[in-house]
Amino acid sequence: MEHITDPIDRRLLDEFQRNFPVTDRPFQVLAFTLGLDEIEVLDRLARMRATGRITRVGATIAPRAVSASTLATVAAPGERLEEVAAMIDAEPGVNHNYQREDKWNLWFVATGPDRAHVNDTLARIAQRTGLQVLDLRLVRPFNVDLGFRMSGKTRNVPSPRKIDRSVLQDGDRALLQALSSGLPLVAEPYAMLAQSIGRDAAGVMDRIEVLHRAGIISRLGVIVRHRALGWSANAMVVWDLPSEQIDAAGPALAAHPGVTLCYERCPAEGVWPYRLYSMIHARTRSEALEILASARALPDLFGAQHKVLFSTRCFKQTGALIQPKEAAA
Repeated sequence: MEHITDPIDRRLLDEFQRNFPVTDRPFQVLAFTLGLDEIEVLDRLARMRATGRITRVGATIAPRAVSASTLATVAAPGERLEEVAAMIDAEPGVNHNYQREDKWNLWFVATGPDRAHVNDTLARIAQRTGLQVLDLRLVRPFNVDLGFRMSGKTRNVPSPRKIDRSVLQDGDRALLQALSSGLPLVAEPYAMLAQSIGRDAAGVMDRIEVLHRAGIISRLGVIVRHRALGWSANAMVVWDLPSEQIDAAGPALAAHPGVTLCYERCPAEGVWPYRLYSMIHARTRSEALEILASARALPDLFGAQHKVLFSTRCFKQTGALIQPKEAAA
């Protein structure tokens, strides 16, 4: 990978994007695997976080497992793009906000503890910007476990897991919010996290193991910033297919090499007909278009109307909002 030349940094990012150790001193486990000492591992991660190559070491939470979210978009006039993006970013429930090449040019994910919170976020954005907001709700995911390999072409993505919400207990939301925000880069991160939410470390680690096995925590590990690592040609490809055809097309597209995310969403009647969404993260635009060309040839997608929206700018990228927060002023 051109942006990570240090072989140890490459291994650190390759091997620990998921299945991060849940033990008193997890960075010591990483250090042993990499042939380093614990301090050097912490220093390397802190450096990569400071330079924007990783966002955090923490958790991603399965969609709709404990909170609500939606993908939304507005068509911001060119002269108001920065202003509107700043209004969207100001919402604490917005955890991703990207500019893409389309009339509908600002795409963001609104998250919150429940659907009412998400609805309020979208309503405030519509009221403050004066723009129509398309609410493109998730119907079903086919692959949402985003990860990137620093070496080689194979990306080992686990099969979708069933989510067992029956394991949830009081206090889990606070724990999941803290994990989603990121572990502190210290020798005993779980102990520090536990202290921050008024819990004991052993109990916190037990709950993390339970929530991970239950699929509520979909991934625990190093969360990278793909653009900073060289995947700068990123395209959201949307497909206009009848819902019954998505039963076959969704899994086929999700399994296609080079497709990094895939899910079905509700269309916006009369405005946005697309139901099947996929992401292609590539190093160059030509590489992304090659992946798209091969995906278009899949039997279940052959001849389907589609639209390609390349990302041009990232305005915001953080963890999801799980616990209620005061709305941005």
